[in-house]
Amino acid sequence: MDLIKRVPFEEELKKNPELKEADLQSLREWCEKQPHLPKMLDSELVLFLHSNYYRIEPTKTTIDTFYTARTHVPEYFSNRDPVANKELRHMFETSAYMPLPGETSEGFKIIYGRLINYEPSAYVWNDAMKYWNMAMDLWMYTEGTMKGHIIVIDLAGLALGHTTRLSPMGLKKFFYYLQEGLPVRLKGFHFLNSIPVMDIIMGMMKPFLKKELMDILHIHTNNETAKKYLPLEILPNESGGNAGSFMELHKKHLKRLEDHRDFFLEEEKCRRIDESLRPGKAKSATDLFGVEGSFKKLDID
Repeated sequence: MDLIKRVPFEEELKKNPELKEADLQSLREWCEKQPHLPKMLDSELVLFLHSNYYRIEPTKTTIDTFYTARTHVPEYFSNRDPVANKELRHMFETSAYMPLPGETSEGFKIIYGRLINYEPSAYVWNDAMKYWNMAMDLWMYTEGTMKGHIIVIDLAGLALGHTTRLSPMGLKKFFYYLQEGLPVRLKGFHFLNSIPVMDIIMGMMKPFLKKELMDILHIHTNNETAKKYLPLEILPNESGGNAGSFMELHKKHLKRLEDHRDFFLEEEKCRRIDESLRPGKAKSATDLFGVEGSFKKLDID
């Protein structure tokens, strides 16, 4: 039973004239020959095809990477109970991650993040990424294909202490999944209200960013530069927009996550790779990310 209201395939066909039944059929047949993959719905195949601009071979790679990352990065993709998981509940009080209503003039949509509790010790990277990915999943599956996605992070409340809450391996895993596995057309990555501490974080992130992501990444110290790229009015009031208070939007979004509790529990149970059935050699987290601890320690003066 599907526990989420997905966009019907017919609607996706109307929305995307480049979508062809023959391409979908070819993907279905390929999936049947991949015993390690979970069973996929047509609406999911459409997301992967669309995110790869209807190129079949890259689509296959993205599908495999998507499920492989979800299987081998349990810290982001396991125990995703929005009601009973205490660490997640703590994260819901520490930061907000949510899609915003409205879209840019090009038809791109925004997923927005911001700290609620500014105390660095309250911020736990793995739990924050688990929460971000839950917000992304729910959005992606219920909205279906979108012309483009933009990530906006308001850095209000960022402090030097937050840099010690990040690790190179944590960043590597997130950016690997974002760039190689997530079936979206990423069109922008913006940081608002930046302060000098962001330079340290950028230094940590850079080794894991491909040129394509660097090209769309923008760091703004004020909204003067941000408004060249984003219609400010669709941001929450606190970020200089008029979409409403970010805490009100946050509470509404949390209710949506809680209402889809069964979907998250089911997704984790059924939507993972079975490495024992993978054709060829099974993969492990070490194959994907190397050995934890092999990074140089970052010195922060």
